[in-house]
Amino acid sequence: MSKPLMAKATAVWLVDNTTLTFRQVAEFCGMHELEVQGIADGDVATGVKGFDPVGNNQLDAGEIEKGQKDPLYKLKLKFNASAVGEEKRRGPRYTPLSKRQDRPASILWLVKFHPELSDGAVGKLVGTTKPTIQAIRERTHWNINNITPIDPVALGLCKQSELDTAVQAAARKKAAEGSVMTDDERRKLVSTEQSLGMEIEGKMASGLEQFTRREEEEKPADFSDADSFFNLPDADDEDDEDDNLVR
Repeated sequence: MSKPLMAKATAVWLVDNTTLTFRQVAEFCGMHELEVQGIADGDVATGVKGFDPVGNNQLDAGEIEKGQKDPLYKLKLKFNASAVGEEKRRGPRYTPLSKRQDRPASILWLVKFHPELSDGAVGKLVGTTKPTIQAIRERTHWNINNITPIDPVALGLCKQSELDTAVQAAARKKAAEGSVMTDDERRKLVSTEQSLGMEIEGKMASGLEQFTRREEEEKPADFSDADSFFNLPDADDEDDEDDNLVR
């Protein structure tokens, strides 16, 4: 469903100037119902000036009247020919000013823990440019010594589902090209339980190999053959050899 321009400011105006329910406002503006409730309580969108959707030709006044009479009625956005394809516009992700200083940390995290991601995939996840990614990847960034890798999901630069989708797509592309994935890269694509199971199996295998090797080294001489057992050198023969050496 298409959203109105300046959706949050439109929600502020509807909350302040109409008796529409939180759900109606949320569905019309493409927001969560609790977020609209936060606007009404003054906890969300503090300082945001309301944007009149009727005066800006995005909503008919009759739609508001219908919605106020029927709480189950869904408001319909006016058709705007100039807005067709607006959501399909391609380009780097917009990053708020307050989070732009966190982008180098998230880029370093992605480059370090997901090297299979291309520069284009990293740029789409955190909204940055390829020269910046290349500088951090080659450690030529001007502030590289002070950058600490931080998960972009924790910083709010992308969603976990978006990161998982990008990683899986990179893995499929690498498999299609015939590249062999390392153990570390393979662990990043499996669950925690599977990863732990892989480590335990590896430790058990290495321990078994060491035990077998030690057992072979400490294995005593084989005297199962009767001839080799009864043809042991006598003590007298050893004394004669010693006397010959002395002479």
